[in-house]
Amino acid sequence: MINEIIKELIKILIIVVPLLIATAFITLAERKVLASMQFRTGPNVVGIYGTLQPIADAIKLFAKETTLPNHANIGIFMIAPVACLILSIITWAPIPFGPGLYLSDLNVGILYIFAVSSLSVYAILCSGWASNSKYPFLGALRATAQMISYEVSIGLIILVVVMITGSLNLSKIVLNQAPIWNIFPLFPAAIMFFISALAETFRPPFDLPESESELVSGYNVEYSSMWFSLFFLGEYLHIIAMSFLGSILFLGGWLPPFYFLPVIGPFWLILKVLFLVFLFIWVRSALPRFRYTDLTALCWKSFLPLALGFFLFVAGIFIGMDWAPFNY
Repeated sequence: MINEIIKELIKILIIVVPLLIATAFITLAERKVLASMQFRTGPNVVGIYGTLQPIADAIKLFAKETTLPNHANIGIFMIAPVACLILSIITWAPIPFGPGLYLSDLNVGILYIFAVSSLSVYAILCSGWASNSKYPFLGALRATAQMISYEVSIGLIILVVVMITGSLNLSKIVLNQAPIWNIFPLFPAAIMFFISALAETFRPPFDLPESESELVSGYNVEYSSMWFSLFFLGEYLHIIAMSFLGSILFLGGWLPPFYFLPVIGPFWLILKVLFLVFLFIWVRSALPRFRYTDLTALCWKSFLPLALGFFLFVAGIFIGMDWAPFNY
């Protein structure tokens, strides 16, 4: 029994530690890419070409003094960032990194990810409410409305993939794409998924819960030192998770782009994830922030009817042609 527990803990550390390191260096990559796109230098002082900048930032954040607002509900105020990070980490349990490389091969992996991502709304709402300040509370309300809205459209888009595959298991969804990746027959759904993922992770141009020009920093404005860094880590872990999910659902996961190329563990999957992370960064540098009315209208007036219509269209094809996945 003890040996099994130790094995599971080792597997968890093998996943969590590289993820946290990758999160740190993705922030460096973001700053470098943004600097290049804006004709700036970017971090270039700490380490060779600034490669040690994330380590310096982490030391600075964890060494700074923690300030707690006098008017805050201290218990909930301190629990919220911890809950945000924990929920971001446990999302990774059913995600397969390669053939047989996963923590838990859940048959309802998609459902599990949806359940955990829905719970993360509570951490953000609690942080804004416990701060007992107007700007954080308004940012938390924006974040909650935004996440709930776009989860509906993402759910309908993923249902199309589930209907084609006939399974909620992420590994089976990848293997089902051996003949052709889902992005080719489901290209409109893939585009809607990526835009909805931007909104789910509060990335520009949908960073309205944290908009500095209006709300200073939104729901995390009262946080400092390591408590702020927990929100920061949770946000970037969510971005990487959405990139992994997009790669698994639409880009064939660990499968190579051409059938004659070998499957090299998680190599192809990591390349696809890095490509999607680059798109997240590129959109930040290229597009201005949306108005909040435009954000909600995009979801409820455009994506929701389009996703529902696309779902019914694919279901109609399955019924008309009596394809096997529809009978599962």
